[in-house]
Amino acid sequence: MDVDLVEPQQLAVYFGPLISVYERDSGGKLLVEWMKEDWQLFTHARMDTAHAKELLSEILDNGDIVRKTFSPSPTYKSEGLIRWETLRDELMYRNRYFLDETLDEDRLEQLLSHLLADELPRKWHRARIRTGGVTYPIAEMGAPPKRLATHGRANPPGIPYLYLGSVPETAVAEVRPHTGEVACVAEFTIAGPLNAIDLRNPRKLVSPFVLGDAGAIGQLRADIPFLERLGEELTRPVLPQGASIDYVPSQYLCEFIKKCRYDGVIYRSSVSDGMNLALFDPTKAEGRDVSLYAVSRVTVKIDPA
Repeated sequence: MDVDLVEPQQLAVYFGPLISVYERDSGGKLLVEWMKEDWQLFTHARMDTAHAKELLSEILDNGDIVRKTFSPSPTYKSEGLIRWETLRDELMYRNRYFLDETLDEDRLEQLLSHLLADELPRKWHRARIRTGGVTYPIAEMGAPPKRLATHGRANPPGIPYLYLGSVPETAVAEVRPHTGEVACVAEFTIAGPLNAIDLRNPRKLVSPFVLGDAGAIGQLRADIPFLERLGEELTRPVLPQGASIDYVPSQYLCEFIKKCRYDGVIYRSSVSDGMNLALFDPTKAEGRDVSLYAVSRVTVKIDPA
């Protein structure tokens, strides 16, 4: 099989600015450990620490630097996470429409541009639990009418989005079924390319190599925990009785993403291994067929409170 190869030394121009955002520190960690932790580089199953050090030394043409320990430069700081927590509290408990706390919207829009969803499936699924033994037709499997759209994880009340799962199991799990129930699962296809933000794993998606400037790389590294926190906002379990309040921060986030002219948001499922899509414009998805699935088992995992 033909595979394109590159000499390690040719990558030095990309790794040089990246390495420069770390400073020598006798109490720190190896550079390859920071590369794995901060940027998820050298994470192939066969790329253990020894092999990663060997490769990095060839890239940098420096066998000594990979044996020394470093820490991130304290020069680069981010207020995004702190400001989000303050804004979140205000949205939920103090002000809803005229806010005292604000985010750096320009910076957030820049950061979101690093999280473009790629290689998404064309087929998606939505589930509804069958009631009265009647199967829902495809016309009733889309987003609800505006007047019936209640608080959702991504949508404010009255503004319907279409929530889809990547596989039938995810779609069914998201409606919290009981054992013995029957789920109607509709298949949807996305019309045209989807310009969506992927918040499942920001640390995996952001790349320091698209930024040639060490300062921009250092600032991006400082902002990654903020992006991860936004991803958690869309995944955290919410009890039905508190949804009208607990969903407000994620609704605010999705409204901002929509304002930036994206089509939707991809986020992790908290109840299955699949992924979810909140599609801002339901007309971008076309309903196909409806299939029936019996819920044969619902598992529960408990942890000490």
